[in-house]
Amino acid sequence: MPKPKYTSHVGMVDILPDESPKWRALETIIHEEAAKFNFEEIRTPIMEQTELIVRGIGQLTDIVSKEIFAFEKGDSHYVLRPELTAPVVRAFVEHHMEQRGGSQKLYYIGPMFRAERPQKGRQRQFHQFGAEVLGSDDPVADVEIIALMIRVYERVGISNFELKLNSVGDPESREAYKEALREYLKPNLGKLSELSQKRFEKNPMRILDSKEDEDQPFIKDAPVINDYLNEESKAHFQQVKDYLDDLGINYTLDPHLVRGLDYYTRTAFELTSPDLGSQDALAGGGRYDLLVEEIGGPSTPAIGFAAGMERLFIACEELEIELAKEKSVDVYFVTLGDAARKWALTHLPKAREAGLSATMDYMSRSMKAQMKDANRENAHYTIIIGDNELAEGKFTLRNMKESEEISLGFEDILAKLGV
Repeated sequence: MPKPKYTSHVGMVDILPDESPKWRALETIIHEEAAKFNFEEIRTPIMEQTELIVRGIGQLTDIVSKEIFAFEKGDSHYVLRPELTAPVVRAFVEHHMEQRGGSQKLYYIGPMFRAERPQKGRQRQFHQFGAEVLGSDDPVADVEIIALMIRVYERVGISNFELKLNSVGDPESREAYKEALREYLKPNLGKLSELSQKRFEKNPMRILDSKEDEDQPFIKDAPVINDYLNEESKAHFQQVKDYLDDLGINYTLDPHLVRGLDYYTRTAFELTSPDLGSQDALAGGGRYDLLVEEIGGPSTPAIGFAAGMERLFIACEELEIELAKEKSVDVYFVTLGDAARKWALTHLPKAREAGLSATMDYMSRSMKAQMKDANRENAHYTIIIGDNELAEGKFTLRNMKESEEISLGFEDILAKLGV
């Protein structure tokens, strides 16, 4: 009977050793830029209560209606987290983080899960980084979040992007706009997609985020929310735009931008790249002043963004940006005989303590095979160890790039190569 062949789940991809350096490089950039903005990292479990995600994101969002991985254990209902804003807010409420004083400036990096059809840049397990500011309704917080988001992309080397900006208003403005939108859509309600018809009563603004072909003609000519903003929302949005102008951050006003989640208020934004084709979104976010209270916390204004890491890598490929240096090892110990192997094994730690990356052959291969392996590992140097070298206490140090050799004692080698 043949042995079973196991593969990864559809839409869940292994990150192999050749790929992992670019992930580490990006994560380092995110950590460094977040620190410059004085943001602190938060890590939450990959599983959350189903009710939290449904309540936080919205029952009629595509994520909840089509894409969550949900399951039960006893009387408990869980989902694999499809996004991280609601979990971060849950942690904020659960741990009374408002008592730390001031606004909480948090960032995260991690995997998310959505049961959607896999395609380029869109997997069922995917990775996001993002940031949240909880406790401030000042437009400065909006602009700082946008600036941090853009700064990561600039640091990576991506400048071919467009920032789309809109305001979806406060609750009063949104209700006035929803009524106008319903009045506009009602005569053609039967021509809308099934999901948009469901959204018509509860939140017709979500219809503007539809990708269904039958909805597009009605979205194109729909009234825009900017005409329904009250004075307070207009003033907030104008201040955001003024601050962005002060920082020299270019943006395009998009009156139909509402983002994909129900919890947004006021500022909404999206970063897109023409290098990604039709699926052009790099990152996006907005203000969600109602979410903390919605899931049981104190009334707390907040704003944040989330960005797809796989999509960022696709943009890097299109622009031929190398995030990580070519793999290399400082020194490879080439051994001839059992005594040499024992010596190498006991001296590798000394090389590593000196700050060098060091390795040796694990397969008792010939010198020729070891030298070939050292080239494959892109070793800067090899140390050749045999019986004669052990007897003399001097070893052949070979510069693999220059093909030059010298004979030195081990301590002298460490001094020469020390970092």
